[in-house]
Amino acid sequence: MNRKKLLTKLSAVQFAAWELHMYLDTHPLDEEARLRYKRHLKEYRKLKAEYEESFGPLTPRSDSDEWLDDPWPWDNI
Repeated sequence: MNRKKLLTKLSAVQFAAWELHMYLDTHPLDEEARLRYKRHLKEYRKLKAEYEESFGPLTPRSDSDEWLDDPWPWDNI
């Protein structure tokens, strides 16, 4: 998958997980929503790992020291 497609999919999955997270704040007993949240979170982690393997760290908190090397991530945009 190319960089733009992967980032778009990653953003969509992250958005869905966040929306479900907020929903669960007010509906903590909704088991279907909880399961959907867990599926989105798992998919987000998978996509994030795929992105970082192909294009480098996505955030400074990523488990990598590549932030110290040139080029910086925004130099490749």
